[in-house]
Amino acid sequence: MFLGFDTSNYTTSAALFDPDTMTVRQQKKLLPVPAGARGMRQSECVFHHTVQLPPLADTLLCNKTAIAAVCASDRPRMQEGSYMPCFLVGAGTGQITAKALGVPFYRTSHQHGHIAAAAFGAGKLDLLGAPFYAFHVSGGTTEAVLVQPDRDEIFSCTLVAQSLDLKAGQAIDRTGVMLGLQFPCGARLEQLAAKSERTFRIRPTLKDGSPSLSGIENRCKKMLDQGEPPEDIAKFCLESVAISLEKMTEALLENKKLPLLYAGGVMSNTMIRERFTERFGALFAPPALSSDNAAGTAIIGFLKHERE
Repeated sequence: MFLGFDTSNYTTSAALFDPDTMTVRQQKKLLPVPAGARGMRQSECVFHHTVQLPPLADTLLCNKTAIAAVCASDRPRMQEGSYMPCFLVGAGTGQITAKALGVPFYRTSHQHGHIAAAAFGAGKLDLLGAPFYAFHVSGGTTEAVLVQPDRDEIFSCTLVAQSLDLKAGQAIDRTGVMLGLQFPCGARLEQLAAKSERTFRIRPTLKDGSPSLSGIENRCKKMLDQGEPPEDIAKFCLESVAISLEKMTEALLENKKLPLLYAGGVMSNTMIRERFTERFGALFAPPALSSDNAAGTAIIGFLKHERE
């Protein structure tokens, strides 16, 4: 078995990957963001990960399990200077665990974990062996990257487009909190939007294939101030995000046609998944492997161990 840890801005995660059965077992728990808040400080994230990770790992490892290697995400992206304190909890736990067990310890990035988990969840782990486009869309990131095989890190990510201001997940969460929903708001906002029968004509703003999303929050606030129904505001927000990502995708495919993989919490949205699967033949993971998770981290640990 290969053990993975991921301690992100939103979720504490631990996972086991079994290469013999090609299955994943995972335990994860959202950070307890106070009602009405739109996130929490890094010091609070670190504290809550420290509290939440031991019982999650205890549940995951309740049976005697032979661990071949441990892997943890220790940064947001595999780039120089990419850093966020919350990831140190998972990375430190992973390093100590590997040392105690006498097995290898591997490091990866949160973004790499998302992409590996999405590829696995879509039943296309072999996708990592050739170039493709991956979208990482969450509360902290709205990026499209060119993914290519890499000897050391299994694959590399080259940024090809990104949001120019607000991230897609931020637009969704801020709108949700504005409407009185609990953070993170994606699933509840989708449920609310499903009640709307209104249609919208939305023209996204893009520059060289990269969208500007700050106008979504501003328009939603204006709609709320004008007394428009919450379900219509929710639908406008989600459709605005979807159309912006759609235009991003079109711009990429104009340059070069490659397979498309979508990862990150925002890509759990049913409307977006159905729309992009039908239009682009895009690949998605199940929601549990699309939102923050340690499954991809464990899989990367296996791939690195196998390569060595």
